[in-house]
Amino acid sequence: MQRYPVWDQDEARSIIAGLAHLEGATLPMLHALQEAFGHVDAQAVPLIAEALNLSRAEVHGTISFYHDFRGAPPPARVVKLCRAEACQALGCEALVEGLAREHGIAVDAATESLAVETVYCLGNCALGPAALVDGELIGRLDAGRLAEICGLAEAAA
Repeated sequence: MQRYPVWDQDEARSIIAGLAHLEGATLPMLHALQEAFGHVDAQAVPLIAEALNLSRAEVHGTISFYHDFRGAPPPARVVKLCRAEACQALGCEALVEGLAREHGIAVDAATESLAVETVYCLGNCALGPAALVDGELIGRLDAGRLAEICGLAEAAA
Protein backbone atom coordinates (compact mmCIF):
# COMPACT_ATOMS: atom_id res chain seq x y z
CA MET A 1 0.00 0.00 0.00
CA GLN A 2 1.22 3.46 -0.81
CA ARG A 3 2.29 5.53 2.19
CA TYR A 4 1.36 9.17 1.93
CA PRO A 5 3.19 12.31 3.02
CA VAL A 6 1.89 14.24 5.99
CA TRP A 7 -0.56 17.05 5.33
CA ASP A 8 1.22 20.11 3.98
CA GLN A 9 -0.78 23.35 3.94
CA ASP A 10 1.40 24.98 1.27
CA GLU A 11 1.20 21.94 -1.03
CA ALA A 12 -2.58 21.82 -0.50
CA ARG A 13 -2.87 25.50 -1.46
CA SER A 14 -0.87 24.80 -4.60
CA ILE A 15 -3.11 21.87 -5.58
CA ILE A 16 -6.25 23.93 -4.98
CA ALA A 17 -4.92 26.92 -6.92
CA GLY A 18 -4.01 24.70 -9.85
CA LEU A 19 -7.59 23.46 -10.16
CA ALA A 20 -9.56 26.59 -9.23
CA HIS A 21 -10.10 27.51 -12.89
CA LEU A 22 -12.19 24.38 -13.55
CA GLU A 23 -15.96 24.54 -13.69
CA GLY A 24 -17.26 22.47 -10.77
CA ALA A 25 -13.77 22.37 -9.25
CA THR A 26 -14.78 21.12 -5.80
CA LEU A 27 -14.65 17.41 -6.60
CA PRO A 28 -11.44 17.58 -8.66
CA MET A 29 -9.81 19.47 -5.77
CA LEU A 30 -10.96 16.93 -3.20
CA HIS A 31 -9.80 14.01 -5.33
CA ALA A 32 -6.42 15.65 -5.96
CA LEU A 33 -5.91 16.34 -2.25
CA GLN A 34 -6.83 12.80 -1.32
CA GLU A 35 -4.54 11.42 -4.00
CA ALA A 36 -1.67 13.57 -2.74
CA PHE A 37 -2.13 13.01 1.01
CA GLY A 38 -4.30 9.91 1.30
CA HIS A 39 -7.06 11.95 2.91
CA VAL A 40 -8.75 15.34 2.88
CA ASP A 41 -7.66 17.12 6.01
CA ALA A 42 -10.17 19.41 7.74
CA GLN A 43 -7.77 22.28 7.02
CA ALA A 44 -8.70 21.94 3.34
CA VAL A 45 -12.28 23.07 3.92
CA PRO A 46 -11.58 26.81 4.38
CA LEU A 47 -8.95 26.75 1.62
CA ILE A 48 -11.39 25.30 -0.92
CA ALA A 49 -14.24 27.52 0.28
CA GLU A 50 -12.11 30.64 -0.20
CA ALA A 51 -10.78 29.57 -3.60
CA LEU A 52 -14.26 28.82 -4.96
CA ASN A 53 -16.26 31.46 -3.07
CA LEU A 54 -18.29 28.77 -1.31
CA SER A 55 -19.31 28.48 2.30
CA ARG A 56 -17.38 26.09 4.52
CA ALA A 57 -20.65 24.22 5.03
CA GLU A 58 -20.96 23.61 1.28
CA VAL A 59 -17.44 22.19 1.08
CA HIS A 60 -17.91 20.07 4.22
CA GLY A 61 -21.25 18.85 2.84
CA THR A 62 -19.57 17.68 -0.34
CA ILE A 63 -16.86 15.84 1.59
CA SER A 64 -19.33 14.14 3.91
CA PHE A 65 -21.73 13.19 1.10
CA TYR A 66 -19.17 11.07 -0.76
CA HIS A 67 -18.12 7.99 1.21
CA ASP A 68 -14.72 7.61 -0.44
CA PHE A 69 -13.31 10.84 0.99
CA ARG A 70 -11.36 10.20 4.17
CA GLY A 71 -10.72 12.69 6.96
CA ALA A 72 -7.64 10.81 8.17
CA PRO A 73 -4.86 8.87 6.46
CA PRO A 74 -6.02 5.44 5.26
CA PRO A 75 -5.01 2.23 7.02
CA ALA A 76 -2.12 0.20 5.63
CA ARG A 77 -4.59 -2.11 3.83
CA VAL A 78 -8.07 -1.32 2.50
CA VAL A 79 -10.33 -4.22 1.51
CA LYS A 80 -13.59 -3.23 -0.20
CA LEU A 81 -15.78 -6.31 -0.04
CA CYS A 82 -18.66 -6.53 -2.51
CA ARG A 83 -21.96 -7.31 -0.83
CA ALA A 84 -24.28 -6.85 -3.82
CA GLU A 85 -26.80 -9.51 -4.82
CA ALA A 86 -24.54 -11.53 -7.13
CA CYS A 87 -21.78 -11.76 -4.52
CA GLN A 88 -24.37 -12.56 -1.83
CA ALA A 89 -25.55 -15.47 -3.97
CA LEU A 90 -21.94 -16.66 -4.14
CA GLY A 91 -21.25 -16.49 -0.40
CA CYS A 92 -20.00 -13.03 0.56
CA GLU A 93 -22.14 -12.90 3.68
CA ALA A 94 -20.47 -16.07 4.97
CA LEU A 95 -17.12 -14.30 4.49
CA VAL A 96 -18.36 -11.29 6.49
CA GLU A 97 -19.65 -13.55 9.27
CA GLY A 98 -16.41 -15.54 9.30
CA LEU A 99 -14.29 -12.41 9.67
CA ALA A 100 -16.33 -11.37 12.68
CA ARG A 101 -16.63 -14.81 14.28
CA GLU A 102 -13.13 -16.19 13.70
CA HIS A 103 -11.04 -13.02 13.67
CA GLY A 104 -13.05 -10.36 15.49
CA ILE A 105 -12.99 -8.07 12.46
CA ALA A 106 -16.12 -6.05 11.86
CA VAL A 107 -16.87 -4.94 8.32
CA ASP A 108 -17.12 -1.16 7.98
CA ALA A 109 -14.78 -0.58 10.90
CA ALA A 110 -11.12 0.32 10.61
CA THR A 111 -7.90 0.06 12.53
CA GLU A 112 -4.57 1.67 11.73
CA SER A 113 -3.56 -1.40 9.75
CA LEU A 114 -6.82 -2.62 8.16
CA ALA A 115 -10.17 -1.41 6.90
CA VAL A 116 -12.76 -3.82 5.53
CA GLU A 117 -15.48 -1.81 3.84
CA THR A 118 -18.77 -2.73 2.20
CA VAL A 119 -19.28 -1.78 -1.44
CA TYR A 120 -22.20 -2.64 -3.67
CA CYS A 121 -20.94 -4.00 -6.99
CA LEU A 122 -17.43 -4.03 -8.30
CA GLY A 123 -18.58 -5.20 -11.73
CA ASN A 124 -17.00 -8.63 -11.24
CA CYS A 125 -20.26 -10.49 -10.69
CA ALA A 126 -19.33 -13.66 -12.58
CA LEU A 127 -16.27 -14.12 -10.36
CA GLY A 128 -17.84 -13.35 -6.97
CA PRO A 129 -17.45 -13.03 -4.15
CA ALA A 130 -15.24 -10.13 -5.14
CA ALA A 131 -13.15 -7.53 -3.36
CA LEU A 132 -11.05 -4.54 -4.24
CA VAL A 133 -7.82 -4.79 -2.27
CA ASP A 134 -5.72 -1.63 -2.28
CA GLY A 135 -7.14 -0.93 -5.74
CA GLU A 136 -6.62 -4.46 -7.13
CA LEU A 137 -9.71 -6.48 -8.09
CA ILE A 138 -9.81 -9.97 -6.57
CA GLY A 139 -12.39 -12.56 -7.66
CA ARG A 140 -13.54 -15.95 -6.35
CA LEU A 141 -12.68 -14.92 -2.82
CA ASP A 142 -12.87 -17.57 -0.12
CA ALA A 143 -12.33 -17.45 3.65
CA GLY A 144 -8.68 -18.52 3.46
CA ARG A 145 -7.79 -15.98 0.79
CA LEU A 146 -9.65 -13.23 2.65
CA ALA A 147 -7.78 -14.07 5.87
CA GLU A 148 -4.50 -13.95 3.94
CA ILE A 149 -5.40 -10.60 2.38
CA CYS A 150 -6.30 -9.20 5.79
CA GLY A 151 -3.00 -10.40 7.28
CA LEU A 152 -4.68 -13.15 9.28
CA ALA A 153 -3.23 -16.17 7.47
CA GLU A 154 -1.49 -17.50 10.60
CA ALA A 155 -4.72 -17.16 12.57
CA ALA A 156 -6.65 -18.95 9.82
CA ALA A 157 -4.24 -21.93 9.70
